[in-house]
Amino acid sequence: MIFESHAHYDDEAFDADREALLGSFAENGIGYVVNVAASLDSVKTTQALMKRWDFVYGALGVHPSETGELNEENFAWLRAQLKTPKTVAVGEIGLDYYWDKEEDVRARQKEWFARQLAMAKEERLPVIIHSRDAAKDTWDVMEGESAKELRGVVHCFAYTKETARDFLKWDYYFGIGGVLTFKNAKKLKEAVEYIPLDRILLETDSPYLTPEPYRGKRNCSRYLPYVVRALAEIKGISEEEVEEITCRNARGFFSLT
Repeated sequence: MIFESHAHYDDEAFDADREALLGSFAENGIGYVVNVAASLDSVKTTQALMKRWDFVYGALGVHPSETGELNEENFAWLRAQLKTPKTVAVGEIGLDYYWDKEEDVRARQKEWFARQLAMAKEERLPVIIHSRDAAKDTWDVMEGESAKELRGVVHCFAYTKETARDFLKWDYYFGIGGVLTFKNAKKLKEAVEYIPLDRILLETDSPYLTPEPYRGKRNCSRYLPYVVRALAEIKGISEEEVEEITCRNARGFFSLT
C-alpha cells in the first residue's frame, strides 16, 4: 500500500478527470493521499476533497509565494480551519527564493513562515516545509521558532546530505518524489543514500515533478511506483519493503496509526 504524502489534486490541471483519477487509486495500490494547500483558496478546495474522499487527508497552510494575501483577519480564519476533521498538518509553508528575489518579499515570507510555525506548535500539528534556494534562511527561521520541537517533513528535499544531516538532528522527515528518477539528480541520490529509510516519505507534488519515463507530463500518485523502484535500488531492498516502511512512516508522522 502506497502513502502519497504530498499532492495538489485541487489544482486546475485535474479539472477534466479528477473524479475518475482519484477513483482509480485503490485499484492501483494508493491507500492514502495528503492533499496540501498552498493558498487561502486552496484551503477551501482541499477541504472539499477531504470531505469527498475517505482516503484523502489535508494539510492546510499558505505557500511562501502566496503570503502576500495574508493579514491578521484571514490568518485567524486559517487557524480556525485547522479544526476541520482529517486535517493532519500545517503546510505547505516555508521560503522560496527561486521566484521571489526582492528583499521585502523575502522578509514577508520569513515573517509568515515564522507565524505559521508558531501556529502549528500551538495547534500541535506537524509541518510540511517548502524550501527552495533558501536553505540557510529556512534553517534560521526554524531555529528561531524552536522548530525542533515540531514534527516536520522537508517537502521535495533537494539539498545536500550535509543539509539532511542537520534536519536529522531534529528527527525530521524528507519528502522524496519524481526528481529521484532523473538522470541528473546525483546530489539528491547521494542524500537519499545517506538518509535512513525510516525518515523518508513518498510524495509526488502532483501535478508537478513527474518521474521518468513520464517527465514533462502531468504527475499523479499512480506514478509513485517509479519512485519506489528508485528508492529500492539505492537502499538495496525490495520495492515491497519500501512501500511498507514509507507507509508506516507516513501513518506515524500524520498520526494515522
